[in-house]
Amino acid sequence: MATLGSRADFPHVPVMEIGIYTFAEARIDPATGRQLGAQERLAHLLEEFELADQVGLDVFGLGEHHRPDFVVSAPAVVLAAAAARTKQIRLTSAVTVLSSDDPVRVFQDFATLDLISGGRAEIMAGRGSFTESFPLFGQDLSDYDEIFAEKLELLLRLREEERITWSGLHRPPIQNRLVLPRPVQDPLPIWVAVGGNPQSVVRAATLGLPMALAIIGGMPERFRPMVDLYRDTVLRSGRDPATLPVSINSHGFIADDPDEAANLAYPAYAETMGRIGRERGWPPPTRARFDAESEPRGAIFMGSPQQVIDKILFQYDVFHHDRFLLQLTVGPMPHEKVLRAIELLGTEVAPVVRKEIAARKSGDSPA
Repeated sequence: MATLGSRADFPHVPVMEIGIYTFAEARIDPATGRQLGAQERLAHLLEEFELADQVGLDVFGLGEHHRPDFVVSAPAVVLAAAAARTKQIRLTSAVTVLSSDDPVRVFQDFATLDLISGGRAEIMAGRGSFTESFPLFGQDLSDYDEIFAEKLELLLRLREEERITWSGLHRPPIQNRLVLPRPVQDPLPIWVAVGGNPQSVVRAATLGLPMALAIIGGMPERFRPMVDLYRDTVLRSGRDPATLPVSINSHGFIADDPDEAANLAYPAYAETMGRIGRERGWPPPTRARFDAESEPRGAIFMGSPQQVIDKILFQYDVFHHDRFLLQLTVGPMPHEKVLRAIELLGTEVAPVVRKEIAARKSGDSPA
């Protein structure tokens, strides 16, 4: 049985963590479908890490993808480069596609990142919203959920035990082997990333792991039952729900002028979500729908710092969550505008949100 988490395992968590995450989107040649400018995008990404750290954001998440429209297939490598250029910000995957990876290598990569960063690493484990990594690494999609459950179990065992003996159905057995290096943090934080799957919510709660909930469309209130299910399951498992953090992860953009924010973000959003939607059979995005999602009760955090503050606080009243991560770059965006958005989030949004939630927490408790 893996070590079960508690709020004592997350001593760094303030009244509300505010951060960003990205999939490190790439420009695509429309004629060939090939990736353009990966080296430049990575250079810009490291500048984003540096600025996020300087302006006091708490967390920076980096997604793993194996497609031409995103440049990061090895998040731990890029996070390690960021660790050498930052001092305080926590560095997490968003997500690690655990189903198609080897948990031993994942643990070693992030334990190494933890050592390099002085104890700032996290793993956000998920099944992944894309499937390209499965054939790439020889995995069978028919075992999609079973593989994730088994590999998560192994990852938690690796976190607990320096010398391990283990056997399962989807990886060769391990017989009395040391797994090194060991991280600074004990235990190394592991979150479970979920969308709208109740089974994933129950798994995270039963294992005593913090949950990151992606809300990228529709009215956020419809996800309240997922958070309630998580906390109810935590309680039934014999733990205090207040001991395990919940994160809300969403799309958005911030600018000094709200019209500028929307006008900058929509073309990139429409191209990216439209392209992915064609793969999955979704209806094409429209500006009217985008603007509706940007309203106070929609899923997109779009506009001025005050508009984003109001929306975070509205969702706090719904979820009583502990962390909010904003995906600023749903598609390729002008680098200088992204840097300004990071600056606004860190210097104008985060301090107000933290102060207001601290005041609210003095008299409330999670529902």
